[in-house]
Amino acid sequence: MSLSEAKKKVGGLAGVIAGSSAICTCGLGNGLNYYGYSIQDLAKMAEFEEVAYLLQFGELPKENELKEYKEKICANRNLSENLKAVLRAIPKNVHPMNLMQSAVAALGALEAEKEDFSDQDEKIIRLLGILPSVLCYWHHYSNFGKEIDFNSDEKTIAGYFLEKLQLSKPKEDFIKAMHCSLILYAEHEFNASTFTARVCASTRSDIFSAVAAAIGALRGPLHGGANEAAMHLIESFSSVEEAIKGVNKKLENKELLMGFGHRVYGVGGDPRNELIKEWSKKLGGDTLLYKVSEAIENLMKEKRPSLPPNADFYSASAYHFMGIKTDYFTPIFIMSRVSGWCAHIKEQRANNKIIRPSSEYTGPEPRNFVNIKER
Repeated sequence: MSLSEAKKKVGGLAGVIAGSSAICTCGLGNGLNYYGYSIQDLAKMAEFEEVAYLLQFGELPKENELKEYKEKICANRNLSENLKAVLRAIPKNVHPMNLMQSAVAALGALEAEKEDFSDQDEKIIRLLGILPSVLCYWHHYSNFGKEIDFNSDEKTIAGYFLEKLQLSKPKEDFIKAMHCSLILYAEHEFNASTFTARVCASTRSDIFSAVAAAIGALRGPLHGGANEAAMHLIESFSSVEEAIKGVNKKLENKELLMGFGHRVYGVGGDPRNELIKEWSKKLGGDTLLYKVSEAIENLMKEKRPSLPPNADFYSASAYHFMGIKTDYFTPIFIMSRVSGWCAHIKEQRANNKIIRPSSEYTGPEPRNFVNIKER
């Protein structure tokens, strides 16, 4: 079988090199690294803002740089009256991912980026600051008719989001777990949403359009929505025994189990899984939900060792233990991955050529047009 035939057989552009990037290594024998720093070190020793700074500027910040960066993010939490009006018009039954995409698209109209992109770094900081406010404002307005303010003593995105979502001071462990999750989801090479952002950016479109396009790709259950699907699976069982029986039946029926397997990592497993699993266990290890999660993981190790759990599987239960609605799992992903998307947008712009691949035509041979009365 030729290389082109093999790629066509696999599908989904698997194994195709679509460009070069200095931002991230992903499943290349040396794990997951952001600008050379291992995900293990970052997740255990950094705050998310340090990682966002790293992705935006290519180096970890010094103490004074991090302080200034966090202050800028905090200063960008407020929503304009026009944006609030847009959010109030979005009904309660809309999926929050569509809400987030609409908000980012609206920012492109209300706070447009300069055509020469000279303010792109300011716009990245604006997105980091405003996205938690968008979700929390809409949550409280659509569910309770309440308009929240954006004042907070919480200086991190993790703490601020949890505080404004629940309108109470979050537990310190919740903030630490959220930092870990945001770091793990921040960047992941040419995944579907990041590649979408780069394609859009390659046309010299604005940063808000590129991020809105990326959100559209992330919404799907085969990408960002996998954590929601994993949660629905886990909470559908009322006991460990029922979970084992139910998952066995799904495997017999050749059903897809969300939260297991990964296109890039394969049998070696997703290095992010163990890091978020530690937090899931710490927050809810004595609960039935965690025990069901672990039982499903152990069964999959036995029955499908080629499909180890990915970052989404235990992220789902970790978020649940923090009291976060399942529908909000993937919007949290946006709050994190926007840092990686924007890093790729900047990199694409720095050495741009429009991304326009070709397709292999499989349609009919050329044929003559037939007048409608003779068809």
